[in-house]
Amino acid sequence: MNHDDSLILPLAVFVIAAAVIAVLGVRLSNRADRFADRTGLGEAVIGAVILGGMTSLPGTVAAATFALDGRAAFAISAALGGIAVQTAFLAIADAVYWRANLEHAAASLANLLFGALLVALLAIVLMGMVTPDLAVGHVHPASILLIVAYVGGLRWVHEACKEPMWHPRLTGETREDVPDEHSRREPLGPLALDMFLTGAAVAVAGWAIAWSADRTAAITELGDSLLGGTMVAISTSLPELVTTVAAVRQGALTLAVGGILGGNTFDTLFVTLADAAYLKGPILADVTARETQLVAMSILMTSVLLLGLMRRQRTGPGNIGAETVLLVVLYAIVVLLLGA
Repeated sequence: MNHDDSLILPLAVFVIAAAVIAVLGVRLSNRADRFADRTGLGEAVIGAVILGGMTSLPGTVAAATFALDGRAAFAISAALGGIAVQTAFLAIADAVYWRANLEHAAASLANLLFGALLVALLAIVLMGMVTPDLAVGHVHPASILLIVAYVGGLRWVHEACKEPMWHPRLTGETREDVPDEHSRREPLGPLALDMFLTGAAVAVAGWAIAWSADRTAAITELGDSLLGGTMVAISTSLPELVTTVAAVRQGALTLAVGGILGGNTFDTLFVTLADAAYLKGPILADVTARETQLVAMSILMTSVLLLGLMRRQRTGPGNIGAETVLLVVLYAIVVLLLGA
C-alpha cells in the first residue's frame, strides 16, 4: 500500500454515492415498472433494454477508462466481472422474495430469450479470446460481431414476444406481468423524463463509485484481474442490486430478473467499447487466463439461471431455489479463481 495516499476520500465518495444509488435506485425501479405498463412493452423488455442499460453506465465508464490507460486485464475483468456478480445478486433478490422461489415466480419467455442471447454473446467473447491474432484495424472481429449479434438478438426477442409460441405454465405462485390500469393512463412524456433523469443521476453516482474503486485499487496495489473482477465489478453493479431488490419488493418480478439478464447482455458490449479505446491492438489479445476463466464461469452461471427459470422449482429452504444456492457457490469460485 502506498502510505502517501489516503483511503479516506475514495471511501467517503463510495459511501455517499452508494447512499444516492440506494435512494434513487428504488425510484428508478418504480418508474421503469410504470413505464413498462404505460408503453405496453412489458417488464422484461423494459428491464432488459432500458433499466439494464441505465444501470450499466458506470461499468461502461470504468471499462473505457481502464482501456484508455492501457490496462487490458483491468478493463475486461471489470466489464465481465459485473456479469458474474449481477447474476449472483439474484440470490439476494430471491432471499427478499419470501412467497416462492424467484425463478419459479418470474418465469417468462422474454427472460429466457435474453438469457439465451447472453450465452451467445459471451461465447463470441470467449472465441475472441482464443483467437487473439485476428484483427480489423486495431480491434478484434469479435468486438464488431458483438454489436451485430446484440442488435439482431434484440430484434429476435421482440418478434418472439410479439407472437409467442411458448408460455410458462401458470401456477398459484406465478406473478404475471399485468399492466396497472392507473399507469396505463399516466402521461407518457413526464413519466419518461422522470425515469431518464433519475437514471442519469444513478449513472453519475455509479461513476463516482467506479472512481472510488479505481482509486482504492491504485492505493492498495492489488492485482488488476482480482480488483477489476471483484471490487470494481461489485461497486459498479450496485445500481443493479438496488433496482433489482426494489423491483422484487414492488412485486415486479419479471422486471427484476429482466433487469439483470438485460443488463448483463448490455454489459457484453463493454468489450467492444474497451477494444475501441485500447489503442495498442485488439484488447482480447492482451487478456490473461483469469479473464478467460471469468467468461467461462459467466456462461456457466447464466446457464444455471436459465435452467432454474425452466425447471421452476417452487420452494426450497426459505423458498430459495437450488439454482440460487448454486449461483452463490459458483460466484465464490469466480473470486477464488481471480485471486489465484
